[in-house]
Amino acid sequence: MTDLGVRGIRDGLRRGAQQAGAATPPGRDRAVDALRAAAVLGVVLGHWLVTALVADSGTLRTASPLQHMPWLAPISWLFQTLAVFFLVGGHVATRSHASARARGVPYHSWLTGRLTRLGRPVLAVLGLWTVAASALLLSGAESGTVRTLVKLALSPLWFLVVFAVLTAATPLLARLNPLWPLAVVLHVDLLRFGLGGPAWPGWVNVVAGWLVPYTLGAAWTRGELERPRAGWILLGAGAAATVGLVAWAGYPASMVGVPGEGVSNLDPPTLAAVTFGLAQCGLALLLREPLRRAMRRPVTWAAVALVNASAMTVFLWHQTALMATTATGLLAGRLPGLHTPPDGLGWVGARLLWLPVFTVALAVCWGAFRSFERGRGRRSRVVRAHHPSDRGTAAKARHV
Repeated sequence: MTDLGVRGIRDGLRRGAQQAGAATPPGRDRAVDALRAAAVLGVVLGHWLVTALVADSGTLRTASPLQHMPWLAPISWLFQTLAVFFLVGGHVATRSHASARARGVPYHSWLTGRLTRLGRPVLAVLGLWTVAASALLLSGAESGTVRTLVKLALSPLWFLVVFAVLTAATPLLARLNPLWPLAVVLHVDLLRFGLGGPAWPGWVNVVAGWLVPYTLGAAWTRGELERPRAGWILLGAGAAATVGLVAWAGYPASMVGVPGEGVSNLDPPTLAAVTFGLAQCGLALLLREPLRRAMRRPVTWAAVALVNASAMTVFLWHQTALMATTATGLLAGRLPGLHTPPDGLGWVGARLLWLPVFTVALAVCWGAFRSFERGRGRRSRVVRAHHPSDRGTAAKARHV
């Protein structure tokens, strides 16, 4: 490509970024969008780095490098970012509901609008994988392989179910102190691990555990977390509690599930996962001002706006992109970092080289299915032009 062509592409990207910035309402807190984008991309990269599909005797099975290299557990500390997503989700939902009430919008209309934006992308995933699984079984594919693929593809849906439940309960949760769900998690873990009780009460933590960052988001909306002191307290107390639970209470060091381990910090969430999430939320709150400054750069903001406009599409289809790449690669044999056991640093190096390929596959999925998230004829909810009727509610809805 000639220098003139490269310069033309660069100028086109710069103009597009400037247009995205100009179309964004001036009162919007771009740090909220940056945190949401970071949370989504953290989950995607985490799954791509610790999820392996190993080809073994004609079948595919899941494996994790954390099984063979437990000292890589800090990777899970970087990329298990669900607490930040629930923090932002609680903040956005409580602001949105308050804005809807101020404008006289009834609860059922508000809830229908929010759940519809979640439901459309889910229907697309379910539809494609219903057809794909049926076709694989009819073609004679091994049932264990099909089960592995479907489970991996649909695993992100558990998060959306919990998120939808919390969204529906937003009017009841808007003033709930985060210490209440934290106390529930503590008592459930005392029953399970301290008193040797049954495992089933742990599933209470699926809601209670993620309710902690969600209600922190509501506290953010109420203005209770604006001072840096709140962020430092959450970061310090959450990190200290997590270290203590891992070092002296026997909780796993990994913040994601590891095949073969007796206890997972994530399935269902444990007290260690929740305290770790508190530390993450504290760090997120401390990063708000630096992120606001960074989002003033047109190119950076345009990239964040693009991720936010397709957040559910990226989240729901990233596992499909991983599996599509893995299945296609089988045509060339067992490829390092793609089909081989994740049992050494060689696998880690090879997997890093596959990340751009996964990104291309995800871009294909994004191009094919992003319309389900945006809705036909809709503009982006992140970047949109002002209308005269927006001015009265812009201050209240700036994060929505």
